[in-house]
Amino acid sequence: MSHFRIPAWGLAALLSSALGSVPALAYADSAVVDAFHDFLPTYTAGPANGDLDVIAAAAFYDGADQAFTFSTILADKVGLTPGALYVWGIDRGLGTERFLAGSPAIGAGVFFDSVLVVRPDGTGTYNDFINGKATALDPAHIKISSLTITLEDLPVSLFAPGTAGFRADPGQYTWNLWPRVGLGSNNQISDFAPDGANLGFQVTAAVPEPETYAMLLAGLGLIGFRVSYTRRRA
Repeated sequence: MSHFRIPAWGLAALLSSALGSVPALAYADSAVVDAFHDFLPTYTAGPANGDLDVIAAAAFYDGADQAFTFSTILADKVGLTPGALYVWGIDRGLGTERFLAGSPAIGAGVFFDSVLVVRPDGTGTYNDFINGKATALDPAHIKISSLTITLEDLPVSLFAPGTAGFRADPGQYTWNLWPRVGLGSNNQISDFAPDGANLGFQVTAAVPEPETYAMLLAGLGLIGFRVSYTRRRA
């Protein structure tokens, strides 16, 4: 698994690298290329289907409009697995490694104090554990198309900024993504992206157009395919 910080203008170079030699994998903190078929060994509650396997993910914070956008590409079409859920864990400043208290204990390094839960039918919920509040997401903000899920233009007010203990700048929140089958047990979680860490947001003057972050994810996905293929050959 590798992290990247990628401005939109870097797409052409990304795609060129992905199609050429294996890219030099490195860098920072706002996007992830995740290995194929890297299901957690503790995942025993459902099938090892591709719609439970994250290939790439990125997240943006629009400082001008104060809105968040999250997007991911999966290894197979959304809706393949009955009961699948897609959960973004958000750490606004009071996050803890909540999965360590469950059985089996998993998720060391994954901190969160709230979650965005998205269902394959295009509905979702934001659960704020600190303020004890659950909010249904407007389906207009949820876009699902084949391998991709995007939550776009979520207002910062949804995340209760200004709560005591939260980071003053919402652009400094962090996130992790995990698919799962149902709720209630750690063995239902199939994958963490990234593994054992949180990522920051790509802070922009404006959230990129949907076509731009779709291209970004396509580039990340291409790199994932290329790296996975090369490692299998090796």
